[in-house]
Amino acid sequence: MTFGSPPPRPSPARPRRRGALAPTLVILGVLVVVVLILAQVWTEVLWYQQLGFGNVIRTEWGTRAILFALGFLVMGGAVWWSLNFGYRSRPVYAPSTQEQANLDQYREAIEPLRRLVMIVGPAVLGLFAGAAASQQWQTVQLWLHGGEVGKTDPQYGIDLGFYLFTLPGLRFVVSFLMAVVVLSGIGALATQYLYGGLRVGGQRGGAPRTTKAARVQLSVIAAVLMLLIAASYWLDRFSILTKTGRKFAGASFTDVHAVIPSKAILAGIAIFVAVMFIVTAIRGNWRLPAIGVGLMVVAAVAVGGVYPAVVQRFQVQPNQQDAEAEFIGRNIDATLDAYDLQDVEKTEYDAEVTAEAGALRSDADTTASIRLLDPQIVSPSFKQLEQIRAFYDFPDSLSVDRYEIDGESRDTVIAVRELSLEGLDAQQRNWTNDTTVYTHGYGVVAAYGNTTAGRGAPAFWEQGIPSQGQMGEYEPRIYFSPKAPLYSIVGAPEGAEPWELDYPADDSEGAVNSTFPTQDVSAGPSIGNPLNKLLYALKFGSEQILFSDRVTSDSQILYERDPRDRVQKVAPYLTLDGRAYPAVVDKKVVWIVDGYTTSDQYPYSEPRSLDDATTDSLTETSETVQALQPKTANYIRNSVKATVDAYDGSVTLYAWDAEDPILKAWDSVFPSTLQPLSEIKGSLMSHLRYPEDLFKVQRALLARYHVTNAGQFFSGNDFWANPNDPTSSVAVPQPPYYLTLRMPDQDEASFSLMSSFIPTGTNARNVLTGYLAVDAEAGNEDGKPSEDYGKMRLLELPRDSTVPGPGQVNNNFVADPDVSNELNILGRGDSQVVRGNLLTLPMGGGLLYVQPVYVQARSGTTFPLLQRVLVAFGDDIGFADTLDGALDQVFGGDSGADAGDAGTDPDAGTPPTEEPTEEPTDGATPEPTAPPTDTGTDTTARADLDRALQQAKEAIADSQSALARNDFAAYGEAQQRLDQAVQAALEAEARLDE
Repeated sequence: MTFGSPPPRPSPARPRRRGALAPTLVILGVLVVVVLILAQVWTEVLWYQQLGFGNVIRTEWGTRAILFALGFLVMGGAVWWSLNFGYRSRPVYAPSTQEQANLDQYREAIEPLRRLVMIVGPAVLGLFAGAAASQQWQTVQLWLHGGEVGKTDPQYGIDLGFYLFTLPGLRFVVSFLMAVVVLSGIGALATQYLYGGLRVGGQRGGAPRTTKAARVQLSVIAAVLMLLIAASYWLDRFSILTKTGRKFAGASFTDVHAVIPSKAILAGIAIFVAVMFIVTAIRGNWRLPAIGVGLMVVAAVAVGGVYPAVVQRFQVQPNQQDAEAEFIGRNIDATLDAYDLQDVEKTEYDAEVTAEAGALRSDADTTASIRLLDPQIVSPSFKQLEQIRAFYDFPDSLSVDRYEIDGESRDTVIAVRELSLEGLDAQQRNWTNDTTVYTHGYGVVAAYGNTTAGRGAPAFWEQGIPSQGQMGEYEPRIYFSPKAPLYSIVGAPEGAEPWELDYPADDSEGAVNSTFPTQDVSAGPSIGNPLNKLLYALKFGSEQILFSDRVTSDSQILYERDPRDRVQKVAPYLTLDGRAYPAVVDKKVVWIVDGYTTSDQYPYSEPRSLDDATTDSLTETSETVQALQPKTANYIRNSVKATVDAYDGSVTLYAWDAEDPILKAWDSVFPSTLQPLSEIKGSLMSHLRYPEDLFKVQRALLARYHVTNAGQFFSGNDFWANPNDPTSSVAVPQPPYYLTLRMPDQDEASFSLMSSFIPTGTNARNVLTGYLAVDAEAGNEDGKPSEDYGKMRLLELPRDSTVPGPGQVNNNFVADPDVSNELNILGRGDSQVVRGNLLTLPMGGGLLYVQPVYVQARSGTTFPLLQRVLVAFGDDIGFADTLDGALDQVFGGDSGADAGDAGTDPDAGTPPTEEPTEEPTDGATPEPTAPPTDTGTDTTARADLDRALQQAKEAIADSQSALARNDFAAYGEAQQRLDQAVQAALEAEARLDE
């Protein structure tokens, strides 16, 4: 016997303490995600609140959230119910068949994941459905807030508000529910088949192929689907009024007499089939719904396809013009109304093509206002002469406006001197400079549109830094502009040393600085507290925001600084014009943006692709001016005029067309965001203008819809087209042009927007068939636009017109020997000839063409200077140093009116030159000698021509050298020698031709 100690009992295992690392990491991860989300979400809220449009983002996000939740719940809930019902109602004992034996392995494989699949699957589908539903927030809001229009459609007599607001909402709901039912049905079929409720293979003893539960589930889903199909067919009866046909939009004869009735029949059949499925759910007989589905398919082919085709082939086509006349008339009326073209004033214009002396006497106002500066070409001249420093910039396409100068309204080419950080040297680029020093542009530059200064440079009436001229005092600092930096931080404590650069100066220690008064003016969200610093540092990826001493409690952060972007964010329902243009109003620089409300649901109206209709030679070459966003519309209104303050970024939306039903609906969605028309001051009204993109869309429609006779419209023999821009290398239409002109039925000239038409067709002649102008001037009264604003006048030329179109005029210019020779001489060597916009004006009883001709260097420092003007009237051509001189050439030596550059000296501003000497002194290039006396021999004339061309080449080289040194005096002297050499060459060439 052993008395040893018993073995120790094992102590109970102590539970392991969980480490704190994992929960800490999870919490930190959640916090990081939350902060990152806040950096994108809360900063947006701050931005909207600072602008005073907080209700916009609340309404949009709230609507999106509700639709997302509804979409998620409906889709996810329906699919989850379908899967779970199929599983719960599975047969306890599936029949012992080979089919079920084969399915056993799949059931066993999926069983471990079944619960996860039945939760994750519906959730994923719900997420996609919710995201899709949230995209329709505008459709739903218009449905909820849209009202009656006061006009009815010609087919059913229903108010157009049903089509603009209700029908899109109903179609969205029906299509969404169809997707839900189809996916739920697929889930039910798969589940019932997998677990034996539905059997495909043969059965023993005639056993049914479905269990009662499976039959009820599938029958109910099929019945609901049939009801939704019936609803879709029924809505098709209304949607067909907006369909696009081969010749016209809207329901045609066949649609009205065959397709619409067939849709109603198919809707009835679908309801009948739905009833059959309900009967099957109760009685268990699948034969009736099977017959119903077969009947529906046959009816869809016979009633929905064959019958309309028969009507079209045997009833319509033999008499198509007469049969479709009523419906073409509906299309014409609806299109003119939807695009606001019903009041176009048409005038037969039998244009003269023979120029006679004094023909422009009655068009003196228009003649004096003809614009010589091409805003698409002279931007480099603005940059070279007024950019001042490389970090300032001008857009590549300038704006045309009108200002009252010395009591007279003058067409003006104007631009803002914007800040562009790309102009800084690499050594200057750092966070401090980019964000806190170079924060704004400075001032505007304006030049007369109808004349030039010495050497063909723009005649500036507002220029320089600080601004000098006739504009008067205004706030010159430009914090908000298209080229502004991504973000800037402005403001500092009162009394702090200013560090925001205004402009370089010889005094003030080389620069004049300022501080944005954030204590008094709000231009961006405050970034003074630690949370906002953190969020914006994450938003822009700049840790310097957290640690810079220049980010103080008084700092504000400016971003989303493009005027169009700011307007688009506060008015997401608008389609914005492709150009934001500046104006000086009440001592402030503001950007003016035109906003459009559009729809593609206007019955019988012709749809147009907005980007195609607004693409032209300007949008193809400019980075500043854009075509409208890609979308199709058959209704458009310029319903909103928006302004963006270039100093503080404030956005103001004015309800320009308060009668627009779509704008009324959005005003209900976003109350208090629109200012009434009565709030527009006369000082702002004088700079509002008829928008370019709307005019482009309207002119594209008028190319066909100037024809209002249904029979003539059907034949299409009088359709027009907008001419291609002859100065562009790309075959795209001419842009419309702003200019002051007087139409034949007007008492006086007015600021207008114009375009022209030529016959359509690939082999058509390039002659003018029409000329369209709209009164673009809104007036200058508080809250009251001019009565003539928006009035369209269409001149219709005779069908056998011989008035040259832009293409023919361009060809005449190029083919004219005198013009061609001089252009070749001007373009020799390092010089390049640039021909400006080809303007068309109804003057002298006909149509006058005016085109400025610029010369610039081919390389190095290049900017265009106006050197010549081309004029054409009929087949007569003028080509001179000034427009006034060119007009006199065309009209028998005296046009009868003075142009804007009448009495100006093309060589003004250049220093006098010494008399030419036989030998050059001090290495100077010799002056061109006077043309030698005609010896009567070709040899002498040829030698004189060669000598003059050599002197012209040397003068061009001297010009480029002077420009490179920024020596404008030497440049002017070289240009004068160039003119003398060109004149000598022309005279020598004339002697050669004798």
